[in-house]
Amino acid sequence: MRAWKQPVVPSLPGRSGAPRLFDTATGTEITTTPTDAVRLYVCGITPYDATHLGHASTYLAYDTLLRAWRDAGFSVHYAQNITDIDDPLLERASATGVDWQELAESQIELFRTDMETLSIIPPYHFVAVTEVIDDIAEAVCTLFDAGVAYRVSTDDSLPAPDGTPASDVYFDIAAAERVSPWRLGDESNLDRPTMLELFAERGGDPEREGKRDALDPLLWRAARAGEPSWPSRVGPGRPGWHIECSVIALQELGADFTVQGGGCDLIFPHHEMSAGHAAALSGRPLAGVFSHAGMVGYKGEKMSKSVGNLVLVSALTADGADPRAIRLALLSHHYRSAWEWTESHLSDASARLATWSAAFSASAPAGPGDTTAVLQEVREAIANDLDTPSALALVDAAAQTGVTDPALFRSAVDALLGIEL
Repeated sequence: MRAWKQPVVPSLPGRSGAPRLFDTATGTEITTTPTDAVRLYVCGITPYDATHLGHASTYLAYDTLLRAWRDAGFSVHYAQNITDIDDPLLERASATGVDWQELAESQIELFRTDMETLSIIPPYHFVAVTEVIDDIAEAVCTLFDAGVAYRVSTDDSLPAPDGTPASDVYFDIAAAERVSPWRLGDESNLDRPTMLELFAERGGDPEREGKRDALDPLLWRAARAGEPSWPSRVGPGRPGWHIECSVIALQELGADFTVQGGGCDLIFPHHEMSAGHAAALSGRPLAGVFSHAGMVGYKGEKMSKSVGNLVLVSALTADGADPRAIRLALLSHHYRSAWEWTESHLSDASARLATWSAAFSASAPAGPGDTTAVLQEVREAIANDLDTPSALALVDAAAQTGVTDPALFRSAVDALLGIEL
C-alpha cells in the first residue's frame, strides 16, 4: 500500500548516540543499538475515523525516534500496518450506510494527508491487512497444525463450502508457552485479574464458551452472513486482531526486531498476544524493546473514537492552525506521559514557533551560544528516552541568547524535531 511523501530531513555534522528507550517488558531503559539495521514496527490505525491528536502524538513519538536513529547513522527499516478489516470498521460502515472498503480507503487517505502535513516520516512498509489475508490465513493454519490453536463451535457462522459446520479458531496460550520462548505477561507485566478486565474492554471475549482459557484470543473468525470473508484451510472467515500484526511484522522485519511501538492502550492484549503469536510461529521473541506512548485526553477523558471526544488534526488545520504549531504542542509533552489537550496548548506552541522563527531566521544575527554545543545537548536530550520537552527548552534558551550559526541551528531543529523554520 502507498504511504505518504517523505519529508526532507537535513543532514547535520557529527552524530547522535543510539537513543535509549523505556522498555515496558523489563521496566528499564534500553539502548537501541542494532546488530545490523534498526527495525521498527508501529501499530497503525483502524480506518473508521480520521487522525485525532492521540494518533498524532503516538506517530510523532516514533518519528522522533526515527530521526534520532538516522542522526546516529543507522539504517532504518520501518513497518506499519493498517487494520482495514475489523469489527469497529464494519460497525461504522453499517451504521453510516457506507461500503466498508470505501470507508476504509477514505480514512486511510485522510490519515496519509494528516501525516504528511505534520512532516511524519512514513514507513517503508505500509501494509493493509486485506493485502496479506492469504498469508495471515496460512499462519493461522500453521498454528493450528502445530497444536497451538483450536476450534470453538459457533451457532451463527456460515457452513464451509463442503457443507460442514464452520467454527472460530483460537490461540492456545498454554500450548504456546510449552513450545515457544513467550510466556503470558512477559510484555505487559500484568496480573491475571487485570488482564481479564482489559481483555473484556479491548475486544476480547473472556466469557466465550468452549475456550480452553478465558484469555485465549481469536485467531480466525468463521464467516458470518453479511460480513466479508476469505477462504482458508481452516474454513472461510477473516483474521482476528492480533495475528495480523504478528504476520506483517515477521514478513517485513523478521523476528526479534529492534522496537515494537504503539500507544499504551495496546500493551494488553494486543502487543502481548501479537508477541505470543509471533513467538509460536518463529520460535523467537517478537522484539527487543516494547515501547509505548501515553494517552492524550480531552474534556476529562482519554481521547477516543468510542467516547467521541476527538480533536482531529484535519479540523485544526482547516481552522487555520499551523501544522508546525500542532507538532510543537505535542512535542512539549514527554511521549510516555498522559496529558489533556486544551486550546492553550496550540496558542502556546504558536507563540513558541514565532519566537524560534525570528531567532533563527536567515537574517538573524549571530549570538554567543555555541551552536555545536547546544546541538549536542539537544541530541542528548532526545537520546534520553525521547525527552522532547527538555530539547524544546534548550531551543528556547538558544532563541533567547542567540547562537553562533543560526543557519546550522535552523537545520538542526528541522532534522531532529521536524520543525522547519
